[in-house]
Amino acid sequence: MSGKTAKLPRAGEGKRGVDGHLAYLLRQAHAAVRQALEKALAPAGITHPQFVALTLVRAYGSLSGAELARLAVITPQTANTITSNLVRMGALARSPDPSHGKVLRLALTETGRSLLALARPHAEAVERDLAATLPAELEGPIRQWLVRVATDLGDPSRER
Repeated sequence: MSGKTAKLPRAGEGKRGVDGHLAYLLRQAHAAVRQALEKALAPAGITHPQFVALTLVRAYGSLSGAELARLAVITPQTANTITSNLVRMGALARSPDPSHGKVLRLALTETGRSLLALARPHAEAVERDLAATLPAELEGPIRQWLVRVATDLGDPSRER
């Protein structure tokens, strides 16, 4: 065995290009977008998962950790880590659910609203960059396809 290593393909080359597996290409695209969001959100002092959590609490109101995990498509343990950090930062507040004493509800604080307002333009810039990579007439069909992938393949009752 020689000490040479194979030249690994860059994104867009070989199986990382149009001949690659569709699921892998989706994962590769997701990783690129997440990396771009992490970089864009860094000046605001927030991570991409924290931004997602704050955005979801703002959009849907008071959420439990389990509800946030389902909406953000993360594990409850990961949601707890993210929200604990946001509570420590003063961006989220926890309060007992009025009908379930053991359930804690998450609410956006004034600090959280300010942080989200600071971070949102950075995330929107990535969204614009992402949209600029495809012709406008394809955005609607691609959005529909992505939703269908999530709903059809994500349906736990679906037979495989």
